[in-house]
Amino acid sequence: MSADPRPDCPNIAPLGVDGVLVRFSTRLDDVANRAVLGFAADLESDPPHGMIEIASALSSVYLRFDPEAVTRAELTKALHARASARDWSAPADSVGRRWHIPTAFGGDHGPQLAETAALLDMSEEEAVADLVANPVRVLAIGFAPGQPYLGMLPERWDIPRLKDITPSVPASALVVAVRQLIVFSADTPTGWRHVGQTAFKPFRAESDAPFPLRPGDVLHFDPVSHDEFDRIRAGDSDGSGGARLEVQE
Repeated sequence: MSADPRPDCPNIAPLGVDGVLVRFSTRLDDVANRAVLGFAADLESDPPHGMIEIASALSSVYLRFDPEAVTRAELTKALHARASARDWSAPADSVGRRWHIPTAFGGDHGPQLAETAALLDMSEEEAVADLVANPVRVLAIGFAPGQPYLGMLPERWDIPRLKDITPSVPASALVVAVRQLIVFSADTPTGWRHVGQTAFKPFRAESDAPFPLRPGDVLHFDPVSHDEFDRIRAGDSDGSGGARLEVQE
């Protein structure tokens, strides 16, 4: 395997007894992630013969297949042909989804904002303004049900994870590291810095659509005062946390 396959020339390798991994890069890269999302969407809409399951990650797509319906060699050949059909990182005509999510920053709602701003050589106000000025895309869903990995932030946000684990941050917390954001779907320990708090629930077990976010969705974190946030959270009945979804044809 090459050190870093080009998005237009992914590496396809066996994984387990009934799996295939289509890797567009060996590291997180915005272009490669766009290729992952485009390729995965195409497989979802037109599954190759024998495919049972598909899951996209930050830089790769995993497929599980039925060995009684198709051989690994046959599936790999079909995937190579599809992968070479076009540039999967190029934007495709599709419905765009944009979320606007009220977020309180700093203080009790973002206790590690100050140290994050210091790493950026910014004031807290400057760090928040810079963060919210950059809409982020859902790169992948994983680690916990419905939990999004969001990016890519500008290179100045390539800040390291904490040396020590924070024992717990609350569900719906907004955390940051390595040019990415996460909105946690449950209370969890983490090495990412807790900079803000939403009331948005990425996992809603009782809903007909338990995962409201999809890979490729764009998120805007709209700053609100702590009082306004507390009012939104107190009145939230469906887990949306005051979020607004725009669907653009």
